[in-house]
Amino acid sequence: MGKRMTPKGMRWPLRDSRSGQRPAASKPASTAVLCAMLVCLLSTPLMGVELPGHYFRLLEAGSAIVEAKLDAEPGAGLAAIESTPEWRRFPHAILAPAVLYTKQHTLNPRHGDPKMRDLAIRIGDLLASESEKGLYSPRPGGNDWDTYMWLEAYRLLHDELGDERRARWKREIEKDIAGLLENTTDRVDFAWYNTPYIGTAPNHYSLWASSLYLGGRVFGNKEWEDLGARILRRFALSEQTPDGFWGEHSRTGPTISYNHLTLSAVAVYYEHSGDKDVLPALRRSTDFHKYFTFLDGTPVDVANDRHRYWPVSAWSQFAFSYFPDGRGYARFLASFFQPELRNLYGYTLGRLAQDALYYHEGPTEPAPQELLRYAHQLQVPLGVRKVGPWQVALSGLIATQAVSNRFYLDRQGHISVFHQKAGLVITGANSKRQPELATFTETAGGQNVHMPLSSRLQMGEKTDRLSLGYNTFSSDLYADTEEDSVSLRFVINGTGAPGPDTRLNLQLCLKSGELLETGAGKRITLGDSRVEISPAE
Repeated sequence: MGKRMTPKGMRWPLRDSRSGQRPAASKPASTAVLCAMLVCLLSTPLMGVELPGHYFRLLEAGSAIVEAKLDAEPGAGLAAIESTPEWRRFPHAILAPAVLYTKQHTLNPRHGDPKMRDLAIRIGDLLASESEKGLYSPRPGGNDWDTYMWLEAYRLLHDELGDERRARWKREIEKDIAGLLENTTDRVDFAWYNTPYIGTAPNHYSLWASSLYLGGRVFGNKEWEDLGARILRRFALSEQTPDGFWGEHSRTGPTISYNHLTLSAVAVYYEHSGDKDVLPALRRSTDFHKYFTFLDGTPVDVANDRHRYWPVSAWSQFAFSYFPDGRGYARFLASFFQPELRNLYGYTLGRLAQDALYYHEGPTEPAPQELLRYAHQLQVPLGVRKVGPWQVALSGLIATQAVSNRFYLDRQGHISVFHQKAGLVITGANSKRQPELATFTETAGGQNVHMPLSSRLQMGEKTDRLSLGYNTFSSDLYADTEEDSVSLRFVINGTGAPGPDTRLNLQLCLKSGELLETGAGKRITLGDSRVEISPAE
């Protein structure tokens, strides 16, 4: 929804339809009240979920799905198996039965089950065959994620493979990891491990290093081990920001989705090295992720510059398990994966297996999402507050536009509002070359501008203030979050006057059939017809 701005300014409070009172009025010129009454309920599956037992149940269900797939397509190669989106990254499936077979735990009934061993070997033999034919490495999307899974399965099943199979798997795995060496070595001393410098995403570079490091340890290759350790220590000691994230495009802001990937690589290094210097990085990353996650387990969208949305992440849950609060957060994330949902395909199953393999048990504290309220602000202008069923995230992140890179979005969204039952009410998800979705747009010097020049975030005891500076005006957004309402108030300031094409836009998440109620009591059932709401309404 867009609103043309007047030179005097305007006010946009948002309130919950359950609230019978308006937020206190202030001095802005105009008011529009918008209330979304959404009826869809989000499931809260956290009840009864305990780790690592839940992981084992997921791996068992996923392994059954994988076995049925192989039985239904006997003799199929990777191209045929991966021909549909849900089966991409099929090699990840090897780790689930391998972990079930080798992981001794009272909650793992499949430990020592030869059926699990045989399923893992069946998958590994398929990968070896495809690799020998030259069909493994060139697959769409690359194989740098997959070979790590095969390597872990080799390590776990080493004594079960027999001499001939062990030599065959080792030869093909080593061949693939060796293909990472040149590109990894070339970048090791670059100024920053960010895309403008290394020419690839940091998450890829960290995963290359992780495969080299673990491969070096497993196969006794000191060159690989030392190179991987050098890079991963740098990720932990100097590349991570004080806020606990690794910026993909720059250090000015996070990419929450891919931060999970980089974290998993650093955590694997810590698991096998015991390098105490790395533990503080895992602590910082736990603090970052546990707060910037919505109540449905998805990453806070307004902070992301690679995806508008990202599902609940199976990556790196084990990396949080070194800390009591991290175990609670891992349990929260894991609860959104359920055997009956059958969402255990591709890399999801493999990463849940990695979580089960490396999970650290101990005292568990509730995740922030289970608390009545919390607020967290980073050193960069990004913050989130939860009160009751509401979460409000504010972003003043400013980044240079990655014009020639199609993977990075414009940081043009600045507010997201999430409700436990309704889900996203307002999304601040960023986009690429779509200024109509930006929170503010203006015309300056004959050009359309949709990203701010300056920002400041101030989070108080109750009211949070996000200030954004543009060429012709500045805006102060005051967000008040209570258990029964969220009020958003925009005040337009600045010495100049906004031009006639300056707009304030809120990306409302509405669905056909939902009921919209305005502050004046007008009720609208959403459908195919255009809806216009006047300032008076």
